[in-house]
Amino acid sequence: MKYHKIPNSTLEVSKICLGTMTFGEQNNEKEAHSQLDFAIEHGINFIDTAEMYPVPPKYDSQGLTERYIGNWLKKTGLRDKIVLATKVAGPRNVPYIRDNMALDWRNIHDAVDASLERLQTDYIDLYQIHWPQRETNCFGQLNYPYKDDNSGVTISDSLEALAELVRAGKIRYVGLSNETPWGVMSFLRLAEKHNLPRVVTIQNPYNLLNRSFEVGLSEISHYEGVELLAYSPLAFGTLSGKYLGGARPDGARCTLFERFSRYFTPQGIAATEAYIEVARKHGLDPAQMALAFVNQRPFVASNIIGATNLSQLDANIASIDLHLNEEVLADLQAVGVQFSNPCP
Repeated sequence: MKYHKIPNSTLEVSKICLGTMTFGEQNNEKEAHSQLDFAIEHGINFIDTAEMYPVPPKYDSQGLTERYIGNWLKKTGLRDKIVLATKVAGPRNVPYIRDNMALDWRNIHDAVDASLERLQTDYIDLYQIHWPQRETNCFGQLNYPYKDDNSGVTISDSLEALAELVRAGKIRYVGLSNETPWGVMSFLRLAEKHNLPRVVTIQNPYNLLNRSFEVGLSEISHYEGVELLAYSPLAFGTLSGKYLGGARPDGARCTLFERFSRYFTPQGIAATEAYIEVARKHGLDPAQMALAFVNQRPFVASNIIGATNLSQLDANIASIDLHLNEEVLADLQAVGVQFSNPCP
């Protein structure tokens, strides 16, 4: 395994992070614990979760992912060996988490306390805002007609709540997720102006089919040190090639849940076919090639992988040992020009 120190922090994380949003939906607790054991055995020290998980979010399963992880931490006693990240949900259609989902003092404090209880720990290493308070382009939304935010909750309000939690020792560092360039720079500006916690990471989607991070956010990463925790590096598994030709393998995420259609546009399918051909040309496993591409990007602090079984997890972790040479990268770039960001 390779490790990376996140700028402006003391966090040293494995370049592969274990994503856990299947825990409680596609994976039961025994399977979740097996994945966690396997990940640790293979050098992963970074675990990412969220209060909203598992996904798809449901009333009767919300919080199960954190509970599974908490039970595993209690059983193994490995808390001090783990960099643990979770997230607070923002305003959206998930009222069963809290009546009011605003990212204000009360909701953020309530969310942290509930996560700490489920995770059976007294601190969180990286606490992330899962999506913005305001309505904006995220989760694949484009050409959005921006609306005024009438909630009365500002970025400063959220940062001040998080600052109090840092002072209390409940969280160590603050991160963002599903954010825009304007949002990240606003958090940085306000933190500097008011001596509030500086965000250290941003968790956004990034893969061969969705390279929108490179437009604006990668420059912020370069100059400000707010590096990417890349989620959906396999584009919901499409870049493995397992859905080509309309295939829907039994038990696969996009077979079970039709809501995951983001990467099945005509352009996305055509681009996926072209990327699979690059892998075949060079004798590479398509999934490992796609993961290795993300691993090698200079703005990526860690690549968040997910799996539903140990063989998938093993193959995904092994991508850390695959180095794509200039010839492969050139072929990938050529496909990226032909199919420019087909699934942002």
